[in-house]
Amino acid sequence: MPPFVPRALTLAGRALRLRCPNCGKGKPFLSWFRMRTQCEVCGIAFERGEEGYQVGSYMFNIVASELAFAAVFLAVLLSTWPSPPWGVLQYGGAAMMVIAPFVFFPFTKTLFFAFDLLFRPSAS
Repeated sequence: MPPFVPRALTLAGRALRLRCPNCGKGKPFLSWFRMRTQCEVCGIAFERGEEGYQVGSYMFNIVASELAFAAVFLAVLLSTWPSPPWGVLQYGGAAMMVIAPFVFFPFTKTLFFAFDLLFRPSAS
């Protein structure tokens, strides 16, 4: 196993539990959509100070939403074959693509931060 895999799993696990990926103790969010500027425990800044930094978390969000849509679509399609409910798939899929990014927002935000920490560890 490559040496970065255990660290990557630790960071991702902390992020998916909505904890600070760096220390695992701090809570990155004040509310579902409001992120703290820094960790209350270890003090790491959640925004890395670069223009366009948030675009990475947006891309994680889009990919997660599309993968969830594809998984649900295929599960319903295969479980109801040979006569799938096309109307449910069409309108339910559209509703899911509107709702999923809001549901996944804090998870993808912390997961992208963990991904960034894996490749650019904090100086503190």
